[in-house]
Amino acid sequence: MKKSIIIIFCVTTLLSSCGSEFNRVYKYADNDYKYEYAKQSFAMGKYQHAITLLQDLVTLRKGRETGQESLYLLGMAEFCDRDYESASATFRKYFTTYPKGYFAEQAAFYVGQSLYQSVPEPRLDQTPTLGAINAYQQFLDLFPDSELRPVAQKRLFDLQDNLVQKEYLSAQLYYNLGGYFGNINSNTESNYEACIITAQNALKNYPYSKIREKFAVLIMKSKFELAENSSEEKKLDRYRDAEDECYGFLNEYPESKECATAEKYIVKCKKITKD
Repeated sequence: MKKSIIIIFCVTTLLSSCGSEFNRVYKYADNDYKYEYAKQSFAMGKYQHAITLLQDLVTLRKGRETGQESLYLLGMAEFCDRDYESASATFRKYFTTYPKGYFAEQAAFYVGQSLYQSVPEPRLDQTPTLGAINAYQQFLDLFPDSELRPVAQKRLFDLQDNLVQKEYLSAQLYYNLGGYFGNINSNTESNYEACIITAQNALKNYPYSKIREKFAVLIMKSKFELAENSSEEKKLDRYRDAEDECYGFLNEYPESKECATAEKYIVKCKKITKD
């Protein structure tokens, strides 16, 4: 106990001195002293100092009373230092090594939290988003009564919105391209068809999406454009399909700003389907 008090006093004194003292501490042979210095460095926001020391100490303290704490503290230092990739790996290592440890719940949560911080904008590859979703879902499955559950659930919804937005941007791109590449009459994988398929899959996978109406608009417009640009043998069926889609849209979104568009399309479709 006396030794611990002396170590903490010496560490506090060193931390209040110039930064060059860190190099001296790093070379110390007393690992207990270095560990206290690492903890004090973390508490004072000197995360790089804490990380440098803890990266060596976690292996040395494995199996000791402070083994769990040192590994968890390393993850937190990396997280606070915004090295989210390293933090997620460290928290995952903690949870794998100590699945019932003192900090297992927090570590499982921060795996997702670290990945969440690295999620790219919707236009980019969403692999990190899927990783964060899986991590949060695992946390919720393992700790259903956790106080962190509401945060994890909100993060999950945010991440799913990211995926939905990615799908919307893809569908919109197909629609904007229209029949630009090649002759739409002979291209069964046309951009309009790709837009329809992408949007329909998104509605199926995310039925409660906040932008459900936007997908419905793209489907309706794409079906009409597909009919307009179809060969004679396909026109009738596609105009009927577009007309049905417009009626379905009006029923589901009677207050939509695009109702006028749907009604305009219906008039045009009827000129073909009534014969």
